[in-house]
Amino acid sequence: MFYREAGDYKTSYVDDSQTFPIALDRRIYMAAAVLAFLVVPFVMTDYLVNAIMMPFLIFAIAALGLNILTGYCGQVSLGTGGFMAVGAYSTYKLMTAFPDLNIFFIVILSGIITAGVGVLFGLPSLRIKGFYLAVATLAAQFFLVWMFNKVGWFYNYSASGQISAPERTVLGQAVTGANAAPWVSYLFCLVFVFALAWLTRNLTRGRIGRSWMAIRDMDIAAEIIGVNPLRTKLSAFAISSFYIGISGSLFFAVYLGAAEVGEAFGIQKSFLVLFMIIIGGLGSIFGSFAGAAFMVLLPVILKLFFADFIGWPTDLVAHLNFIIVGGLIVFFLIVEPHGLAALWRTIKEKLRLWPFPH
Repeated sequence: MFYREAGDYKTSYVDDSQTFPIALDRRIYMAAAVLAFLVVPFVMTDYLVNAIMMPFLIFAIAALGLNILTGYCGQVSLGTGGFMAVGAYSTYKLMTAFPDLNIFFIVILSGIITAGVGVLFGLPSLRIKGFYLAVATLAAQFFLVWMFNKVGWFYNYSASGQISAPERTVLGQAVTGANAAPWVSYLFCLVFVFALAWLTRNLTRGRIGRSWMAIRDMDIAAEIIGVNPLRTKLSAFAISSFYIGISGSLFFAVYLGAAEVGEAFGIQKSFLVLFMIIIGGLGSIFGSFAGAAFMVLLPVILKLFFADFIGWPTDLVAHLNFIIVGGLIVFFLIVEPHGLAALWRTIKEKLRLWPFPH
């Protein structure tokens, strides 16, 4: 009885269609938002912000984007790393071409550019699906990485082939560059996470979200009842790529500061984000955050315990991380296909009735 809906009455359609219709949920999420905005930036060390919070926030956006496409619309994608690279290189070109343009608008524009690229590579989804679509998006991953490596215009013909983010400020505080304070960069990323999570929640509960899920569950039946597969699939690719482009932009400009496409946005990034939504839960906003937190925290915890405390070699700890992640993916696919989000729902159901038997 810790988690209850009893006594939470709805007297209008507006109340019933709230983003969080249960009062306890609203209080929990509001408390989490207040904690994230007003407490965490001022109590966490620079190491925790750089090693945990920043990667968590950025990959949570990428996981939300991939979950929209794969979890809600059922379109398998292995090109996440390539689309993150589109966001990163769009940011670099916009920052160097328009030095007076605010970094906030640069990130948004980078997401829009990535959305256009995502629609282009999403066109095959109108004819193919499943394994063949996965291979098509994998081809997009390799093509985009190859293009950013070979076409000098994207990295301004730098001899090293590396891109570096110039310093940009918001409200007088440096967000990118060597002088950026970690707490400022954290808050900048947090604003995007909060806005995009709220947008995802509303999209998935509305008409467009129901269309995505109809296509995911049975595309032929969805088309029969009036769902336009062309518009629905391409909208999923566009919105998903928009999110992933923003995550790539933040990953390059705010977190890394400098990047080389093959190392920063290779195929391993695509698999990393895919593992996040598999472990966290397909078709779940909470699962995107849970999977991102798990995949970011696991290597840090293993390093602290096995490498720093016990004294194992770091390469052995890295291999242990791969073993654990691979085992968990197999476990969740067999035992709980909906991931950590399903476990969280089960816990809430038990809390509703505790301490009574059920």
